[in-house]
Amino acid sequence: VWQISRILTKLFQRARLQKPGQVDLRAVEFTLSLLLAMYDRSGTGYVKTRSAAAALISLSGDTLLAKYRAFFQFYAVPDGKAALITRSALRSLLTDLNQIPAIVGESCTLSCVEIAIHDCFHGVLKAAIVEEKFLSWLRSEPAVLLWLPACYRLSATEMVSHQARCR
Repeated sequence: VWQISRILTKLFQRARLQKPGQVDLRAVEFTLSLLLAMYDRSGTGYVKTRSAAAALISLSGDTLLAKYRAFFQFYAVPDGKAALITRSALRSLLTDLNQIPAIVGESCTLSCVEIAIHDCFHGVLKAAIVEEKFLSWLRSEPAVLLWLPACYRLSATEMVSHQARCR
């Protein structure tokens, strides 16, 4: 937890420099508290770095495609020249990501994760998939992760301005 706290401190210091006055002074405290609530429910003081990274990536203001590529980079397994996502790695990713809606009482069952894995690997004869197959599956908006593009669209609309007057 202390390592994640250090990383968050650096992250939010940079954000404060880029956007003065827009980053709450308690951002590190709030973010760490959220990560602990999601990934350390038993209070061990231990959170997997990869789990924390998945949460931070998914809650970032980046584009969906950038988020999906980052997920691949964090969860892919090296295989010679390429990196691949195995069923096990996809299970870990989906389990980690599903802690985010679970914190507000919108959890998904283990069977949802298994159905999503089956859908992603449908027609695949190998033990792992390449990045393009992974990205293609994510772009199809699997039910287990519908909250992610929905949150992205909501945040994207915050910046939209229409010059129309309502009556």
